[in-house]
Amino acid sequence: ALEVVDAAYRANEVQKRILLDKAVARFGAHGLAGKQFAVWGLAFKPDTDDMREAPSKVLIDGLLDAGATVRAFDPEAHETAQAAFGDRPGLELVSEPYQALEGASALFVVTEWRQFRSPDFDRIRGLLKQPIVFDGRNLYQPQALAQKGLEHHSIGRRPA
Repeated sequence: ALEVVDAAYRANEVQKRILLDKAVARFGAHGLAGKQFAVWGLAFKPDTDDMREAPSKVLIDGLLDAGATVRAFDPEAHETAQAAFGDRPGLELVSEPYQALEGASALFVVTEWRQFRSPDFDRIRGLLKQPIVFDGRNLYQPQALAQKGLEHHSIGRRPA
């Protein structure tokens, strides 16, 4: 029984690294350094401010460790995120989702908050330095984003 628990834990840890691995695959092993990234959703799940086990921590720590900077937004978890990350250099928590996008090389959507389900894709494309969306929750249809001129990376689906 312990092996099952251990395997489940390892699978969850691998799952948390998927977005970071996709970013490394897209930008190259040394291509994250010096870039700014936007993250939408810090909480473990929507409608909570719980940061324990949150995949956003693995993603943001990985981006910062690679020399990137991060501007992140979450509708609920602002204070718990502040506590979880402390004063980590390179991380800025912003109070408005589109504020996170200004000058970013990509947007990572990590928590499936309702307000992220149908954002203004034209505005997203206009604010991002590179029109790239890493959709960690498969909230968006690849075809729809392609039509908006956005490069879309999701989990377990082929890009449009």
